[in-house]
Amino acid sequence: MSIQPGATFRRASKRKEGVGSLPGAMRMRQSLAQFEEAFREEAAESVVRRERLRKHAVQRSRVRRVERRRQAGKLRFALLTLTIVVTAVVVTIVMFETLAMLAG
Repeated sequence: MSIQPGATFRRASKRKEGVGSLPGAMRMRQSLAQFEEAFREEAAESVVRRERLRKHAVQRSRVRRVERRRQAGKLRFALLTLTIVVTAVVVTIVMFETLAMLAG
């Protein structure tokens, strides 16, 4: 490698290339500001996520409550139907027994 006359040489810098052109204190302030902004965004997202999860839990609870009510209604209807049928059978039997006693 030949050195040309009049060429100036720069001292090798101790900082790495690509780090940025800001002084250390400015980079620190910038990174803190970025960290704080990211923290605020994450906190806002967390609030939205908690609200969404709460609404979803309320919806699931409502669906379970409706389903329990529907099942209880089916059971009550079945018991009512069974009671009416048993009552009709018992009344019919008693009526025919009474008729047989009176006729016999």
